[in-house]
Amino acid sequence: MKRVFLIVLDSVGIGEMPDAADFGDEGSNTLRAASTSPYFSMPNMGKLGLFQIDGVEWGPQEAEPQGAVARMTEVSKGKDTTIGHWEIAGVISPQPLPTFPEGFPKELLEAFEKETGRGVLCNKPYSGTEVIKDYGEEHMRTGKLIVYTSADSVFQIAAHESVVPIDELYRYCEIARRLCTGPYGVGRVIARPFEGEYPFKRTSRRHDYSLTPPKETMLDAICKAGKDVLAVGKIYDIFAGQGITQMVRTTGNEEGIQRTLEYGAGEFEGLCFTNLVDYDMLYGHRNDVEGYAKALTAFDQRLPELLAMLREDDLLMITADHGCDPITPSTDHSREYTPWVIAGPKVKKGVNLSTRASFADIAATILDYLGIEPEQEIAGTSALDDILAANRDIDRKQIFQAVDHTLLAQTATWEEIRQICEDGIRYGTASVCIPPSYVKRAKEYVEEKMQICTVIGFPNGYQTTAVKVFETKDAIANGADEIDMVINLGDVKEGRFDLVEQEIRLLKEACGTRILKVIIETCLLTEEEKVRMCQAVTDAGADFIKTSTGFSAAGATFADVKLFARHVGEKVRIKAAGGISSFADAQQFLELGASRLGTSRIVKLAKQEEGMDR
Repeated sequence: MKRVFLIVLDSVGIGEMPDAADFGDEGSNTLRAASTSPYFSMPNMGKLGLFQIDGVEWGPQEAEPQGAVARMTEVSKGKDTTIGHWEIAGVISPQPLPTFPEGFPKELLEAFEKETGRGVLCNKPYSGTEVIKDYGEEHMRTGKLIVYTSADSVFQIAAHESVVPIDELYRYCEIARRLCTGPYGVGRVIARPFEGEYPFKRTSRRHDYSLTPPKETMLDAICKAGKDVLAVGKIYDIFAGQGITQMVRTTGNEEGIQRTLEYGAGEFEGLCFTNLVDYDMLYGHRNDVEGYAKALTAFDQRLPELLAMLREDDLLMITADHGCDPITPSTDHSREYTPWVIAGPKVKKGVNLSTRASFADIAATILDYLGIEPEQEIAGTSALDDILAANRDIDRKQIFQAVDHTLLAQTATWEEIRQICEDGIRYGTASVCIPPSYVKRAKEYVEEKMQICTVIGFPNGYQTTAVKVFETKDAIANGADEIDMVINLGDVKEGRFDLVEQEIRLLKEACGTRILKVIIETCLLTEEEKVRMCQAVTDAGADFIKTSTGFSAAGATFADVKLFARHVGEKVRIKAAGGISSFADAQQFLELGASRLGTSRIVKLAKQEEGMDR
């Protein structure tokens, strides 16, 4: 009976992402900030490999880590709790949820006042503790509700429990949730009850009312498979109750850990999903470094209990949803990488998965482990085969035979090209894919021991067709066996598929008997455009359709390879390229219909295992 315990340490980011400056978060590093406190101590997380994660090497290094680790990248455009958790569950949010830095629009508040029968105070971005200090007394005199927001996508309602009973406050939040749709569709409506006398104190009866996820999540897929999804803390609220079979709310981290242990002592099959919110709510937003450090230390002290709870087929995963650096001047969330720490009896010790492309890899890995094939496509790439000590019998020879071992870096030197040629020969890859300027020298070096592949119109496809034809003929004259061409995406966006097809046809004529692969850069196309390109590639007589250059916003996805397999002609083969970072990924792409894989990572992984890549 397989069980996964997924614990989100709310806001425990591990360093700024490349786009942090776009969010005003340059320099943020929540974990590093907390570690500056003398109260910070996480030796048990360290034993699992926390300080081996990319960018976290400043902590004490463990000679033999007992878990598997990775640094997780948020793809969604946001840094709030809702979007972070949705991505962990396999849903990417390409647009940020709306925020209201100038307060909520008049028409929204008028509708809210009409339905609640109460006036509104504040209507500004505010600290939760400061807003009740500044408006609490007026609220108690007038009965008006304190409505405020923050840098996050939230509509928050604060009320004293002696003025507005808790059930009534919850009803007001339900009204606000119903009204906050469309352009007002904030991620969460939050009840913020408080009590006592000035300066007042917030109570533990907070309640979140989230948007319903826009598509099926990992939670839905697990439920549909007849398994359990147990929600601890505010997980139920974040997912609006969707895809959850059993839930318990908590008053803080300690109760969250205890409830998780209680579920672990019971019987279920599926997922126990826990959010520990104190880091964010009590310490991050208040820039309380010592409190944050103490809370992390407290979790680390309870970690041995969680590990002892695990049964033979259990996995424990610990991650986060964003950052909330308690040292930077901002009191808001921060755009950061997050940790992924995995432990359990079957977990391969000391595995470092490097930096993963999306939080959604967590969802893909969990579904893979539970043996669930979702009815709808869920984002993410499973890391299961790299995590488990014994899993699928991966035919590595078959994988190598499908790999176009690739080096297309702008700074590539002949010595580096020579090395990948040697590696390609040693591991029996399908080809080496290299810049055109090195084709002649590489072909002379490998002779007939290795196929040479090169790129045309790379990476943007801007060149005229005449130039691409010339480049193709020149590459073949220099010894290229295979050509990977980039289409003109502008023609696709204008619907000129006739021009795209004509260009492919001309390059295929220039190739003669050599193989032509057509790169369509799937991450920049709509599904309809991808389908049209499948037809164009087929009609033009190309040998392969290829997902990506590896130089754009994203690489190959399982969904795109599945789509290709449904829509290309029977003579057209599929090449997946970009972001293939494990043998498990490679096998999955082959099983879905790809017959070539553009990657540099697979050979590198093999060399690392053999101790050859230092």
